[in-house]
Amino acid sequence: MLLGGCGLTGDDGPGDDERVVVGMTDEVLATDPASGYDPGSWLVFNNVFQSLLSFPPGGTEPQPEAARSCGFTDRVSQRFTCTLREDLTFSNGHELTSRDVKFSFDRTLGINDPDGPAVMLSTIDRIETPDDRTVTFHLNQPDATFPQKIASGAGSIVDHRSYPADELRTDGEAVGSGVYTLESYGDGEAVFAANDDYQGPAEPKNAEVTLRLFHGDQQALKTAVENGEVDVAYRGLAASDIAELESSTIAGGSRVKVVDGTSAEVQHLVFNMDDPVTGDIGVRRAIAHLIDRGTLTRDVYRRTAEPLYSVVPVGITGHNTAFFDTYGDLPRPDLAEEALRDAGHTDPVELTLWVTPARFGPDTEAAFEYIADQLNASGLFDASVRSVPADEFAEGVSNGDYGAYVRGWVPDYPDPDNFTAPFFGEGNVLENNYESPRITDELIPRTEQESDRGQTVEDFATLQDIVADELPLIPLWQGKQYAVAADDIDGLQWTLDASTVFRFWEIGKSES
Repeated sequence: MLLGGCGLTGDDGPGDDERVVVGMTDEVLATDPASGYDPGSWLVFNNVFQSLLSFPPGGTEPQPEAARSCGFTDRVSQRFTCTLREDLTFSNGHELTSRDVKFSFDRTLGINDPDGPAVMLSTIDRIETPDDRTVTFHLNQPDATFPQKIASGAGSIVDHRSYPADELRTDGEAVGSGVYTLESYGDGEAVFAANDDYQGPAEPKNAEVTLRLFHGDQQALKTAVENGEVDVAYRGLAASDIAELESSTIAGGSRVKVVDGTSAEVQHLVFNMDDPVTGDIGVRRAIAHLIDRGTLTRDVYRRTAEPLYSVVPVGITGHNTAFFDTYGDLPRPDLAEEALRDAGHTDPVELTLWVTPARFGPDTEAAFEYIADQLNASGLFDASVRSVPADEFAEGVSNGDYGAYVRGWVPDYPDPDNFTAPFFGEGNVLENNYESPRITDELIPRTEQESDRGQTVEDFATLQDIVADELPLIPLWQGKQYAVAADDIDGLQWTLDASTVFRFWEIGKSES
């Protein structure tokens, strides 16, 4: 069934011509969509470039964006065809055709930047463009999640006349056809203007957005939103700051409000299956019986996150509660001790938990100290935490030096495949030496062929049950999304959902 979209445009312009100032602590690592596989860069991509499809506010099913319609044209999810909207143009006035679509995907795959999204497009075999408005993707294997992948920042379309085919553009400029144009970009801020020539479903509620970059300085961002220097603080505030601002708002002592939304961001405790300590299933089961997610999310994350009891988070197709069903929600030292004794352990098990706050959030070290305390309180472990820089952490994980370590995940697209295939498929990102032939040879391939995602629920439930039993990792929490904004800011509820797309165009200022 082809997806069809109405031809809404931005011709009427925004309803409010005031500028909105957004602040965040994340870095923008790239303005070229062939590079940049990080939240800051994708924020730019999602607002400046069009993809063939996009995620509607609050939805997880892609809708037409630059395309008028898209769909699989075979029964095995290996041939995907899109028809472009009419009269699409880039911000430089050049016409956008199927040639630009093919160029954009071929370019990302050809450059294959290690910091870019080429890995998401690995199922593309070849692309055909029989005419200016038709593009057909031939995939090298069934991939029912392909629509979700190209609806993300990985599907950004660039002008073939403005980008080199075999290298990245590094001048900080961008030529797209999205809701906004990138007017300027520097170390401290980026300025976006509503694109009058945009053709698509979005309708901007503002004329300009200035994105101020605080480079990890959480206190400066908090101060800026409290003082009115920024209208919206998005990504980077500490859990304690959000809780403090929310309490102040409730008490009537603040000029800002805290807006929350759903999120599919997750964090796991990962085990190296070849490690002499964590390679022991008895050790892993003991840890699973001792972790108290409820108090962790309450005391460390100040309820800005929720306990997670499986690898597929709440709100995503196929979620179950495999870890709750197997290990419960409260510590069971008696069962932990039994698991260790059955594995031959009579003394407290020495264990180091490895973290890098720079990569996985400012509260990560405190959270893992809290987990270590939970393990040690049982008398069954002698656990400690080591925090290292991001580069050292990545090298240690890759070399197999760590037995237990943190892994956070912000999804590329809201589908259960994105929480399973990258973790348990071939060449998985966890690098923890876990292998499950049933997952890699049976469950993942079968779910990748099923275009009706509702039909994958049983297989994903089986996969989650296997993970809970074999314990290559332990899910810890699922995040919530928060933005702190001035009282006159509207529309944030349409920017905070499981797609992780922060839609500038939904933010506006109410009339005073």
